[in-house]
Amino acid sequence: MNEASTAWDPGLVQTWLERRCAAARLDQVAADRRGYEARSDYDDAAAEEWVCRALLASGRVDDRVAFAAHIKMLLGQDDFPITGIYDDRRFERSVRAHLRTIAKMTKANDGFANTLRYKAR
Repeated sequence: MNEASTAWDPGLVQTWLERRCAAARLDQVAADRRGYEARSDYDDAAAEEWVCRALLASGRVDDRVAFAAHIKMLLGQDDFPITGIYDDRRFERSVRAHLRTIAKMTKANDGFANTLRYKAR
């Protein structure tokens, strides 16, 4: 691979975060419609939306090192304030899992081009 193909693309990362945020909102609506048995799905989608919003709001998408540092700072937080979820512990576990996944993607600079699915299969 050449250097041009591995360069950090802030526009691509921002687009990926925006699309994942929108998809997470749709997942929350779908889980809400399914009712009681889908509460864990709702919390997971809410966690994904929270992570994407926090990373977009940081304004650090332009710099890969600052973006990775912001993810690390978020992982170090004790709690993640949000209302309207069903289980706080499940939500916090999901937030940390999404942050770790995005941290790995950031470190490898891979996966942000995949806007159709969250994880490569």
